[in-house]
Amino acid sequence: MSMNDLLLIVNIAGERVAIAASDVESVVELEGLTPVPRAARHVAGLSALRSRVLTVIDCFASLEMGKAPSKPLQEAIVVQTDGHPYALIVDSVEDVVETNGEIKPVRTSLAGGWRRVARGMVEAEGDLLLLIDTQALLAGPAAQAA
Repeated sequence: MSMNDLLLIVNIAGERVAIAASDVESVVELEGLTPVPRAARHVAGLSALRSRVLTVIDCFASLEMGKAPSKPLQEAIVVQTDGHPYALIVDSVEDVVETNGEIKPVRTSLAGGWRRVARGMVEAEGDLLLLIDTQALLAGPAAQAA
């Protein structure tokens, strides 16, 4: 990541974090989830979006922080992996901003799930934010054990 790359600022589990905008296909509101029997705990279910089926990931559960509060409309970001679309449920989506530099190492100890998904720290609009690895969020807590 270099100077002037774009970041999407989101809130996940009450924390303001950054995601590389290049990782994000779109920002959506999801209505209604279909549960998936025997799916991993961090898979919230399936949702239809513009004639596509999205696998929906509960970021709270991926971070090992319980389950996301249920809302009639869930804000989510859509990412692709191996040609499959996934929606990551977030508390809220703030803005797209430019980063002011390189990825810096995390110089503080992070709780459980955050340590697994952190790519580093980035500066944006005068704030130092945790840069999140969307693939690690998708993989969920079991990926760490593997």
